[in-house]
Amino acid sequence: MATASVSFKSREDHRKQLELEEARKAGLAPAEVDEDGKEINPHIPQYMSSAPWYLNAERPSLKHQRKWKSDPNYTKAWYDRGAKIFQADRFRKGACENCGAMTHDKKSCMERPRKLGAKWTNMHIAPDEKVETFELDYDGKRDRWNGFDASTYAHVMERYEARDEARRKYLKEQQLKKLEERNKTESGGEDSISDEDDDEDDLKVDEAKVDESKQMDFAKVEKRVRTTGGGSTGTVRNLRIREDTAKYLLNLDVNSAHYDPKTRSMREDPLPDSDPNEKFYEGDNQYRTSGQAMEFKQLNLHAWEAFEKGQDIHMQAAPSQAELLFKNYKVIKEKLKSKTKDTIMEKYGNAASEESLPKELLLGQSEREVEYDRAGRIIKGQEMALPKSKYEEDVYINNHTTVWGSWWKDHQWGYLCCKQLIRNSYCTGSAGIEAAEAAADLMKANIARKEATEEKLEEKEEKRLATWGTEVPDDLVLDEKLLAEALKKEEARKKEERDERKRKYNVKWSDEVTAEDMEAYRMKRVHHDDPMKDFLH
Repeated sequence: MATASVSFKSREDHRKQLELEEARKAGLAPAEVDEDGKEINPHIPQYMSSAPWYLNAERPSLKHQRKWKSDPNYTKAWYDRGAKIFQADRFRKGACENCGAMTHDKKSCMERPRKLGAKWTNMHIAPDEKVETFELDYDGKRDRWNGFDASTYAHVMERYEARDEARRKYLKEQQLKKLEERNKTESGGEDSISDEDDDEDDLKVDEAKVDESKQMDFAKVEKRVRTTGGGSTGTVRNLRIREDTAKYLLNLDVNSAHYDPKTRSMREDPLPDSDPNEKFYEGDNQYRTSGQAMEFKQLNLHAWEAFEKGQDIHMQAAPSQAELLFKNYKVIKEKLKSKTKDTIMEKYGNAASEESLPKELLLGQSEREVEYDRAGRIIKGQEMALPKSKYEEDVYINNHTTVWGSWWKDHQWGYLCCKQLIRNSYCTGSAGIEAAEAAADLMKANIARKEATEEKLEEKEEKRLATWGTEVPDDLVLDEKLLAEALKKEEARKKEERDERKRKYNVKWSDEVTAEDMEAYRMKRVHHDDPMKDFLH
């Protein structure tokens, strides 16, 4: 209870004050007068007559119960948001370096940071904001609706109305499509309509517009619901008929099924030995393994397995999506099972049908007759076809007439039709074989010529031959004196290349190159693969 605003110095003063209030209520004493000279009704409750502590009322008053907005000190003025007062043409000292306004600094600027602020560009100076100060009273500062513009709520209403209009338009289009499909099915001779369409129509109905008569009329009971936080009053529906016998009264034996009074649950069957046809209650575990409980478990299991395999599905976050995926999964599974069944029956037949199986499958033999000669050739009949493996056989690619691996040469497999050793190559036929043979002959000729050249070089050890290029005559002999001079010139040229300061301005160049110059260049050339090339100079 709120405390009174009037303080008493002693218990005696408090007792006198209570007696005075009782006398006023009984009409024996005059009514109390407030600060405006108006009488205060003594029958007003204390929680209404006592003023709040923060008003610091020194005498009884009902001013705090009146409309405080009618107070002359109260003002409805509020900040003029977005108002501008002055816009300068040039940058002023002390203004914001970013936009050029005088009412804030660069740190508090709300405009986009410019690459070069107004302080340096002296362009696009922003106007100054309107700065206002209000002196509101205690209630005015705490008025959460002060400055609220009711016209701003019109945007919210427009958005919701547009959404509702789009929804009505979409439902109208869906109904028209369904009517067109129904007309097509009726014209085609189908009289029945699938139950799935009815379910979709039920889903389209707005839940807020469902008639209360269509809802299930369970007894609505207001009761206390126990929670871990100490309990809260809530609304529950009583699903048990009051005339039914309570489950804990079915068997009063102490060793019978355990009953939990807090949750009102009895998992086991209280009467396990009685006739099942006469039982009305078989324990709560019966509900967990029958009806829609098993379907719900399968739905949860499918959601978990789908999430483990990478699908973005969650039973608690999006139950409708999980249920739709499970429904599609069952449809696809049934189609796959029927397809597999049809394939097996088409291949092996159906033993349960009236069709008789062929003798080949029953006895594993046939009346096919084949006659061979002494050499093993077929004279009469047809040879039994060999069963093929699961791998591809007799598949010819890239215009080949034989398969890969039909030819072997020099520890390599190839194609017999064109004698190529490269797999997945295009067949070249007899032309390819002739080209391969010509290449082999050319290789043999080159090897023989190389061996003959090596023999000649061994015979001419006293003579120095050129060893560069491919178009050098075999009988070319180098002059030792000219070669020595060419080596000196090449060494001098390389030295000049290393020292750029000694390079002359006027360079004499000749394009005449002798065999000795080429040999000197080859001998002085740096081999990049040589590990000792860095130690030559």
